[in-house]
Amino acid sequence: MSRNEFEKVDSIQPDALTLELIAQDGVQVGVVHCLASAARGKLPKDYKSAPLAGKEAFRSAIKLANELKLPMVVLDPQDLWPQEWGQLFITE
Repeated sequence: MSRNEFEKVDSIQPDALTLELIAQDGVQVGVVHCLASAARGKLPKDYKSAPLAGKEAFRSAIKLANELKLPMVVLDPQDLWPQEWGQLFITE
């Protein structure tokens, strides 16, 4: 069975849903970002979730990306990505 693969990015992307992972008080949390321009009319304005527990944010991001039919990318400047979620890769 192949593992899920996600692209690691340096900033919120204008054409994808972005899951941002951050450490807050020593705990991994995630924020889901989706620019209205990426959603092609399916969102009335830019979307930014409240900070969610890491796994909850991951699941929420996948669900919203599937609903909007968008790719999901990961903004992870602190290298918090857990391997059990899949492979995180960087494109050149």
